[in-house]
Amino acid sequence: MSKIGFAERQEGGTEHGRTAALSPQERRAQGSALREAVPREAHGGWKAPRKRRDPIEALVASNEGRMPELVPIRFGRMLQSPFTFYRGSAAIMAADLASTPNSGLRVQACGDAHLLNFGGFATPERQVVFDVNDLDETLPAPWEWDLKRLAASVVIAAQYLRLHESEAARAATATVRAYRERMADYSSMRALDVWYDTIPLARAMAEMSGSDARLRKLVARRLAKARQQSAAENVFLKLAEHHGSLPKIRDNPPLVFHPSEEQAPGMRTQYREALTLYRDSLPEHVRVLFDRFQLCDVAIKVVGVGSVGTQCLVALFMAADNDPLFLQIKEARESVLEPHAGPSLHANHGQRVVAGQRLMQGASDMFLGWTTGSNGRHYYFRQLRDVKISAIVEGWDADLLTTYGRLCARALARAHARSGDAALIAGYMGSSATFDDAICEFAVEYSDQNQRDYRAFVKAVREGRLEALVEESA
Repeated sequence: MSKIGFAERQEGGTEHGRTAALSPQERRAQGSALREAVPREAHGGWKAPRKRRDPIEALVASNEGRMPELVPIRFGRMLQSPFTFYRGSAAIMAADLASTPNSGLRVQACGDAHLLNFGGFATPERQVVFDVNDLDETLPAPWEWDLKRLAASVVIAAQYLRLHESEAARAATATVRAYRERMADYSSMRALDVWYDTIPLARAMAEMSGSDARLRKLVARRLAKARQQSAAENVFLKLAEHHGSLPKIRDNPPLVFHPSEEQAPGMRTQYREALTLYRDSLPEHVRVLFDRFQLCDVAIKVVGVGSVGTQCLVALFMAADNDPLFLQIKEARESVLEPHAGPSLHANHGQRVVAGQRLMQGASDMFLGWTTGSNGRHYYFRQLRDVKISAIVEGWDADLLTTYGRLCARALARAHARSGDAALIAGYMGSSATFDDAICEFAVEYSDQNQRDYRAFVKAVREGRLEALVEESA
């Protein structure tokens, strides 16, 4: 919650020494008053700061601590298009966002809220929900930063799909409007109702209008496929093989391979210390379940775009011959927001990710936890696959992009309302399209900045200053 909200609540306590709670209407008025210092129109447009850091220099700096043999894969994936470049350059935009106006209100921010970091996944109760699903960069920060990154990703996706400029602008505006309207709903809801709210995928599909029938069919097919691929036996057959009596993860270099002792110094003790720390981070009832499983194997598995080169592993545990559990173990580094929003309160960046994930998501993976490796690196754990569905934007038209953008915006508003003051944020945005238009203007102009950065990146690769490995299509 914002410092402004806390400060106002502490004025005028009751005779019993308790602070007087402000009504939603009063908090919305406070939010509206913030426009005097930072008008909503101030968010419009984008102009690079005079001393903006060279994007190539920023990318090279972001490789520090990564596995050098995997960095060319990261750059190869970013080379595919301005859209994939945007996905892998969160650090560049974080610095840019820090130079833009903000209302002074902070939330638990995602830090990398682009379209493909939202999706569906199964809750521990086996309900499939739609939510933010990648929170490696999460940190308390201005709420506008997430919304600006999401809106810009809509425009950049529209360019990737070769949609008309007007269609890109309409999709971005609809995205911001959906966030504003949903935050207004949360501003009048009870605190517990906000916290309990989720977006079941079935409900989201049911609410789609008739014009979104194609998206409903796409989602239904993706959900059926995700359920099938997430079945334990299917995951096991794809990723593992038997070597004698013990199953092992199947090597598929350079994307899946077993680390050396130098890369994973905990191998000699079967990662005993790191697993003990991870187990201690789990709720007591989940420890009982986790204790049924024994570690069989660990391998490095390259995932995503921005994460490539960091230590991302997959671990195979077995409770019985036909009872596997695959956990993804991702290295957690300093958030790209920290140089601009302040350091994390958590000494372990894995704990930072887990705490932020539990704050922002309506429901989180039951195996979510953190540890420190014997190499001093920080990690967090989650299930490798649990009916996870992410968007595949290829082939989308303007209507599909707009519908998906609105859905992401609703999920982002819900995530922000859990940690921030929805009434203050809603009051600041207001009920007109003024804020929507300003963020759309920023998104359109920042997409041009992304294009310029991408061209500089391509030039650096062509000149041999950066090495990129383009993978063969499957």
